[in-house]
Parts: sequence; structure tokens; C-alpha cells
Amino acid sequence: MASIAVYSVKGGVGKTTLAVNLAWCAASISRRKTLLWDLDAANGSGFLLGVDPKKKRSADSVFADGSDPAKLIQTTDYAGLDLLPADESIRALDRQLDRLGKKKRLAKLVEGLAKDYDRIIFDCPPVLNELSAQVIRAADLIIVPLPPSPLSARAFEVVVEEVRGSGKGHPPILPVLSMIDLRRTLHREAREANPTWPVIPLASAVEQCAVERKPVGAFAPRSPAARAITQLWTAIERKLAQK
Repeated sequence: MASIAVYSVKGGVGKTTLAVNLAWCAASISRRKTLLWDLDAANGSGFLLGVDPKKKRSADSVFADGSDPAKLIQTTDYAGLDLLPADESIRALDRQLDRLGKKKRLAKLVEGLAKDYDRIIFDCPPVLNELSAQVIRAADLIIVPLPPSPLSARAFEVVVEEVRGSGKGHPPILPVLSMIDLRRTLHREAREANPTWPVIPLASAVEQCAVERKPVGAFAPRSPAARAITQLWTAIERKLAQK
């Protein structure tokens, strides 16, 4: 089993869309039993997968002592892909983790889920707190989507500093240029400066994910965006194989 965090301290970078599409690739292309774990209170992953949250469900209860995450997991319309959704109550998780005083609570829960899943993908909240620190401890790889802008570059530096600060055994980081439009000078310069980074184009198919409430590969499999996401997933699998 391998766990992958899609993480950024800056919102609006395509984090949730990327997490959903990578989870779909894991299940539909690699045929791996996959869990998408939504840790963002906006519940964007559930929305994009067409999964409506259950009423009166507390997302933070999964972190309590003796809890069973499997009871909160929901199936999706895609074979091999399950969702552990978020809701508003997850906003209190940081305080709850502080009260528990367990620095590896998330990693322990991941260990329990490993018997049922080949891949666990985290859609992380765009914050720096105890929850993000626990995600870093639990992840085998961290994906950082980066639109070409100075603010994104600064945000990436913050993520790198945070990950490296977690200790010598920190997970590798894979930056991904997202929302790229090579007709724009700034975007071309970003691509030229980082020629080895994977690229996700600025494309209508990606934007349509929120309209269709489906991953790109499910409704536009031959689109440039779907091909780019598939190539990224191949690069991720290759990187995991090197561990």
C-alpha cells in the first residue's frame, strides 16, 4: 500500500480536482483498490465524484480513539474507488488532534486501512497545522500543484520547508505545473524553467469536472487533459516503485 498526499498551502491551484482525477486513475487505469480521503472541509472531492455527504455524520469522529474509519467510507460509481468524505465538522480536527496528543494518529489509521486498499490519496486542506503535519508523516509521496505565478512559487517553498522539517525520513515531493497555457509568456517561462516537472494544461475538460461531477477520464478520455493526468499518474507509480 502507498499513500499519496495532494497538498498546497495556497487555495485555487486545482488541488481537489487533481486528487480526484489521480484517485480515478489509480482505480480505473492501474486497477488498484483506492481510497480517496477528503480532509478538506469544503467536501470538494465528494462533490466532484457525485457523492453527497450523509446527514448527521461527523467527519472528525474517525480520529477519535477506538473509531473505525471503514464505517464512514462510501462507495463511488467507479469500480475500486471509495471515498472517505469530509464535512464542516472537520474544521475542528486540528484542535482535536492537539487534545489527543498523538502525533501519528493519521498514520495509525492509514495502517489499519492498508489491508483493504492499495492506494490512499489525501485531498489535504490548504493550511499549515497539526493535521497537515500528520499527513506529511503518513504519506509516501506528496504532490504539489503549482500554477505559474510568483505566489505559487512562494507557496511551494513553504511546503518544501514544512516537509523537510518533518525529519530525515520525509516523503519525496513531486511538483506539478497546473493550469498551464503555453500561449502565455509567464506560463512558457515556468515550463522552460522546470522542464522535468509534469504538466496539467489549462483545459475546458478540467473545468467541466465540476459540471459533470466526474473525473476527466470518465467523460473525456481522449482529451489532452486526460492524457496529461494519465502521464502524471504513470510518473507517480514509477516514483513509488523506486521506494
